[in-house]
Amino acid sequence: MKKVLFGLAAVATVLAASCSKDKGVTPGPGGGGTTPPVVVNPPATTVNYFDLAKQTRSFISSNLLTSNFSYRANTTSHANNCYEWYNVSQIYADAALVAAGDASALPYMNNTFKFMENFWDKADMRGGYFASVNLDGSGAAGDKYVDDNGLTGMVYLEAYEITNGTDKAAYLAKAKACADWLINSGLWDSTYGGGFWWNTSKPDKPTQSNGVAMQLFAKLYTITGETIYRDWATQVNNWLRTTMYDSASGLYIWKIDGGGSGTKHFEKFTYDNAVMLEADILFGKATNDASYLAKAQAIGNAMNTVLWNSQYKGYIFNTDPTQTRVNPAWCGWGTQGMIRLYEQDKDQKWLTFARNNIAALNKATRNADSRAYYFFASFDGSSRSPEIEGVDQAWMQRVQAMMSVYDK
Repeated sequence: MKKVLFGLAAVATVLAASCSKDKGVTPGPGGGGTTPPVVVNPPATTVNYFDLAKQTRSFISSNLLTSNFSYRANTTSHANNCYEWYNVSQIYADAALVAAGDASALPYMNNTFKFMENFWDKADMRGGYFASVNLDGSGAAGDKYVDDNGLTGMVYLEAYEITNGTDKAAYLAKAKACADWLINSGLWDSTYGGGFWWNTSKPDKPTQSNGVAMQLFAKLYTITGETIYRDWATQVNNWLRTTMYDSASGLYIWKIDGGGSGTKHFEKFTYDNAVMLEADILFGKATNDASYLAKAQAIGNAMNTVLWNSQYKGYIFNTDPTQTRVNPAWCGWGTQGMIRLYEQDKDQKWLTFARNNIAALNKATRNADSRAYYFFASFDGSSRSPEIEGVDQAWMQRVQAMMSVYDK
């Protein structure tokens, strides 16, 4: 996947670790839609998150969905490309809509799951998902990414929870196949003391790739009781805590790369840490260790101190002071993290952060006319990049559907 970092005067695209790969899309410098007017004292309104999620789904169906139940990468520069994590994020979004009470999303979810088989490497006994295919499912190619495959397994386990019969069995089987590919991929080695490489090209070892793998292993152990998944969850957790946790901030760093003992990159990203707090929750459940909920809560509190913009009441992209724009998917992940914490301890403060972050992203990146979300924008809605990325629509559909369960 690809993390995009922006300078004040120029745009730099930096390969890195994260559940988001823009496949070469360099966000434009601005000009996507009009800047929303400034309202000094906005009136109090009741937000219907379910309707917002449905509106986003309607845009997706009209502009990104194909007759093959694949999804275009975006509406502009990559309208004929189809990316693995974009498609599986849409399954995630539809699973959230189904869980919120919209059964009409279920056929889309199941049909795209069938389409996902086109990404699977059938020439390698170990399998694994390639990064991209054509819109008709042909031409599977690219590296295989740990974060793509780890996230995909987690998506399938959520679909497993809301389906029945043969569909339920198929989702569980494919989630296990994703985990088994991770185990057998050869991407875990002793470089830097352990950890998964980001992808099959082995450029670096990022927090988020390892975090989603930890999530998948922990949840699979809880569901299946197969100890290999517990053991791998423990191994990944130990490496992350030893190598990637920054005790000074209470957050996880971005990645480690380079020769010798490696160079640590200490930027903190919202979605890396949202991934890690959910990984701790799942690991605690898998091992019956209540201390991991406390660890997850501590990450949440640190996120709400270090990664929170108190003026606009939303999560920043990362701690690099030159990175002033926000992104719906990567920043929206913070809302999922807060909802996961609320589900465990019922502390309303987490939902307050979750709601405010959605509001901030809607102000910054949503086109009120088309109801689409721009790739990047400043918190005040200026400097909007023109791209409409499928993964951003999926994640805004998802977090608003999740929020609707608690704000009816």
